[in-house]
Amino acid sequence: MGELIIVNSVENAPEPESHEPQEPQEPQHEVGVGPWEGEWPTGDRWDPELLENGDRRNVLDQYRYWKHDAIVAELDSRRHEFHIAIENWQHDLNIGTVVRTANAFLAKEVHIIGRRRWNRRGAMVTDKYQHIRHHPTVDDFVAWAQAEGYTIIGIDIFPDSVPLETFDLPKRCVLVFGQEGPGLSAEVHDAAAATLSIEQFGSTRSMNAASAAAIAMHAWIRRHVFNQRVS
Repeated sequence: MGELIIVNSVENAPEPESHEPQEPQEPQHEVGVGPWEGEWPTGDRWDPELLENGDRRNVLDQYRYWKHDAIVAELDSRRHEFHIAIENWQHDLNIGTVVRTANAFLAKEVHIIGRRRWNRRGAMVTDKYQHIRHHPTVDDFVAWAQAEGYTIIGIDIFPDSVPLETFDLPKRCVLVFGQEGPGLSAEVHDAAAATLSIEQFGSTRSMNAASAAAIAMHAWIRRHVFNQRVS
C-alpha cells in the first residue's frame, strides 16, 4: 500500500486573507544620536570617537558625545550624601537594579557586602557611572561606615522595625538592604542605628528588594532634596 498524502487539509491550507484593518506598526527609534553635524565643539569633555561615529549610550542628552570620565566627574560634583549597601551572600539578582536606581537618584556610592561578583545585567551599564565599593564582611563594612561618620540604616521587617514613612532619615546615612528571601543578616541588624519597614497594604508579607530600595532612596530624596519633613 502506498503512503496516503492528503492535499489541502485544514492543517496545511493557507491562511485566509484578513480584510480587517491592520494596526500601524510603530517605527523603531534608535537610541542616541548619530555623528556630530557641523564644526566639532572644543574642550576636554568631548570624545572624538563619539563625535565621529555617534553616541548610542544610555545617558541623558546633556551628556551626548561626552567622554566617560567627564560624565563621572560632573556627577561627582553634585552627588548626594546617602550611600546604598546590599548584602550579596547568595549572588543576589536584584543588585543590578539597585545600582541602576542608585545612579538615577545620584547616590554617593553603592556598597556590595559579601561576594564581589554580582549580576550586572539589571544595571543597564549604569555601573560605569556609579562608584561601587566591595566589603568582604559585615565587620569591614561597619568599620568603613563608622570611620566615615555614616549612620547605618537597615531596611527590612523586624519586630523592632519602625515605619520608614515617619522616620526622619539622617542626611549622612547608608541604607542597607538584604537579599531576596533571607533579608538583612543578623550582623547588619545589630549594627544598624535603626531598622525601617515600608508600610504595605496587600496580602504579601514582603516586597522585592529592588523595589524596597527604590522607595527608601526616594524617601531620602524627598526629605533632603525637597525638604519634605515627616510627621
